[in-house]
Amino acid sequence: MWSLGPVGFLSPWLLAGLVLLPVLWLILRAVPPAPLRRRFPGVALLLGLDDRESQSDRTPWWLLLLRILAVAAAIIGFAGPVLNPSERAAPGSGPLLILADATWADARDWPARAARIEALLGEARRAGRPAALVALTDPPPETRFDPAEAVLASLPGVAPRPWQPDPAALDDWAATLEGRFETVWLSDGLARDSRDTLLTVLEAHGSVRVIQTPRRIAALRPPKLDGTAIALEAVRTPSGGAESVTVAAHGLDPAGIERRLAAATLDFAPGDAVARADLSLPPELRNRVTRFEIDGARSAAAVALTDDALRRREIGLVESRESRESTELMSPLHYLRVALEPQADLVSGDLPALIPANPDVIVLADAGSLPPAEAEALQAWVEDGGLLLRFAGPRLAASDAGRDGDDPLMPVRLRAGGRSVGGSMSWGEPKTIAPFAADSPFHGLTVPDDVTVRAQVVAQPGPDLAARVIAQLSDGTPLVTRKPLGDGQVVLMHVTANAEWSSLPLSGLFVSMLERLAISARADADAAANLAGTTWQPVEVMDAEGRLTGTDTRAAVAGEDLANGDLGPELPPGLYEGEAGRYALNVTRADTTLAPARWPARIAVEGLDRAAERPLGGLLLALAVALMAIDAVASLLVGGRLRGLRAASVVLALLLAPVPPAEAQEGTAPATPPVNTFPSGSTAAEPPMDPQAEDFAQAATGSVVLGHILSGDPAVDDIARAGLEGLGRTLWQRTSVEPAAPMAVDPETDELAFFPLLYWPITAATPIPSGAAYDKLNAYLRGGGMIVFDTRDAGIAGLGTTTPEGRRLQAIARPLDVPPLSPVPEDHVLTRTFYLLQDFPGRHQGRDVWVEAAPDEEPTPGMPFRNLNDNVTPVVIGGNDWASAWAMDEIGMPLYPVGRGMAGERQREMAYRFGVNLVMHVLTGNYKSDQVHVPALLERLGQ
Repeated sequence: MWSLGPVGFLSPWLLAGLVLLPVLWLILRAVPPAPLRRRFPGVALLLGLDDRESQSDRTPWWLLLLRILAVAAAIIGFAGPVLNPSERAAPGSGPLLILADATWADARDWPARAARIEALLGEARRAGRPAALVALTDPPPETRFDPAEAVLASLPGVAPRPWQPDPAALDDWAATLEGRFETVWLSDGLARDSRDTLLTVLEAHGSVRVIQTPRRIAALRPPKLDGTAIALEAVRTPSGGAESVTVAAHGLDPAGIERRLAAATLDFAPGDAVARADLSLPPELRNRVTRFEIDGARSAAAVALTDDALRRREIGLVESRESRESTELMSPLHYLRVALEPQADLVSGDLPALIPANPDVIVLADAGSLPPAEAEALQAWVEDGGLLLRFAGPRLAASDAGRDGDDPLMPVRLRAGGRSVGGSMSWGEPKTIAPFAADSPFHGLTVPDDVTVRAQVVAQPGPDLAARVIAQLSDGTPLVTRKPLGDGQVVLMHVTANAEWSSLPLSGLFVSMLERLAISARADADAAANLAGTTWQPVEVMDAEGRLTGTDTRAAVAGEDLANGDLGPELPPGLYEGEAGRYALNVTRADTTLAPARWPARIAVEGLDRAAERPLGGLLLALAVALMAIDAVASLLVGGRLRGLRAASVVLALLLAPVPPAEAQEGTAPATPPVNTFPSGSTAAEPPMDPQAEDFAQAATGSVVLGHILSGDPAVDDIARAGLEGLGRTLWQRTSVEPAAPMAVDPETDELAFFPLLYWPITAATPIPSGAAYDKLNAYLRGGGMIVFDTRDAGIAGLGTTTPEGRRLQAIARPLDVPPLSPVPEDHVLTRTFYLLQDFPGRHQGRDVWVEAAPDEEPTPGMPFRNLNDNVTPVVIGGNDWASAWAMDEIGMPLYPVGRGMAGERQREMAYRFGVNLVMHVLTGNYKSDQVHVPALLERLGQ
């Protein structure tokens, strides 16, 4: 194909005819128009005269131009012009290697990438080229080139993963490549260090083409607490103009239903790759947040899971004898309970009982010197990451705590006695609180003017005192001091926890200060050093689209691996649970940046989205015909042969002549045909169906066809096909239903409405459908279709999660619009649509089979069956492996054994009968529940 700008020509040699147009112009210019004949009697006088000089008239220039344009349009039309021609690789016998990054960045447009891979494999199949398909996030041990049609069959099993390719795994895979082959690399558009090394290896084996479309990719860094606000950061690539993204907080409401709880807008400045925003939520609402998500960005990197770092803290309040015996308003713990209860889980008790409970914070209100054993245990707890919050009081002021030496459980040394209004160290009047410094955890809090301090314990001056003061009075006296101790910290409020020494506990400032201190507890408890030596069990894992799936079959991971965060098949992103709580492993980190992939100039890069080809030959040929028609009329007019009524009729005929559209002349449909939408919502023209989809529709609607949904396991899919073939043969022999050969169905690409019944075998690795596929599945169920889910586990799981298949079924069925289910009752129509049945075996003698729950009503007196509605149960769930029991070979012999001896054959017969009842039920509804059938049924039942 030769191209001229956006237009290509299938037969460019025909364009050589355009060179003859000037010659044609000269010829037409020299030939005069036909002479006019008029009868004039006087001409007889001129007979016999000889005109020695003759001069011919010339054709008008505009008529010549019209003819030249008509000929040129015909020449160009026959040359096969095509608008936006696709670049086709030259047919050859060399192997074709298709690489897909298949990372989370590909999840958003994976259907388009799969379609492009399918087109590449189709071209390879037509050219007879062997091919191989490799996802770099899951490279195979070795690369084998198979026939393109075999590789195409494996395409549904390839899906993006929520991690980046492992450089070491890529090096091992690249070392296995042998021979010459062409490579087509579908890039996700992100830069990474492993690209250059792999590109060098691939170029040593042949040419490399890259498919990459410039697009915006956004990711969300893990959220973190900044004071009481949640700091959110988003990154993007490529950085460009100003842009805003919305980050939504999702969590459970009080009823346990997941909802959108809040949202924040992050604004990217022009040229910036990072955007930041703070989201302030009440503690109760913040504790409910389970994840943050960028609206409209369907990828794992656009989702940031939350863990215990943003949730309620557990605070232990140490009770003393005085606190238990004092009145409520005078109790040192009363104001603490009121302030902390809305934002934390409070645990009360004595110190020996609280330390083993391992709370995040332990509060000591007016405690003096501790017994040595309790002091040692408390110090070890703080060094392990706890926060000890102490309050002053008369007992602390009178004790020796913090007097002699450096007490590890006191942030500063204290002077004997205290300072109060009218005391030995007297103030003239109560003191106010100074504004908080920028490095204080209380920075940003407003200090009310009515909060005053009347008494306090005083810190001894020392070289470390200034660094340990985080709040002070207006005269510079320390009010709150803090020091680190191991991985934890010790904080002392130099006033009482009640209103005895100050009005601080009566203010909202007291609540805010305690909230800031509680949030800082164990802020770094999940750091790498603290994860060492621990074990974490994954409870929910995330896929490339950011969806969470529960799991309890994965092996536990070491804390060191979790801290490193090297995602992969053995360490997917998600929620992990350990003795210390929950840990969220996200796709991104706090320092994650995104950059677009750059390719050398020698590498051909093309876009993922190609403009649809539009043949122009038919349009140009139609134009040539129209110009020739106009030329014919114009020639008649110039020659004087069209006058009066005859000329008007010819012009009217030309105007009314129908001109077929160019698409019809070419015999192909446009990529996006125009559709005229009327106000009522109807359309004037429906877009033509894809040829492959049209063939699928014709095959599925020519007769009754049973379908089986692809499980991702070719062996299981073969059993499902053979089982439906055996069931279809049984229906042919025993009923009036004559089904055609069963068809494999992919809910991602195929229309489901053609099938009355879909059999879905579930394996532990059955892929989770996409959101679009779930929309089609739900529409199919609402429209009267039936899906038979078969876990093939002998019904061990029931509807629970005791087998991998059962757990996978729960994950698949969770987004489906499934009604309440119950085991098949004795009077359900499935027990009598064709055969009278009491159980529903397959290859296994399973337990309960689950269907839509029947109305909760009693049968009418004298009637053995309830008057059920006419709906068909949308789902049937079991684990009896019905397909294996139904399966037959070409001559009708069973493929798989069932049971033992005659008992097994009886079990197979009951499986066939159950299959017949299923098909009859989905085709006829609950008509057997009509009372007109009761006498016949009673007679057969012997009643």
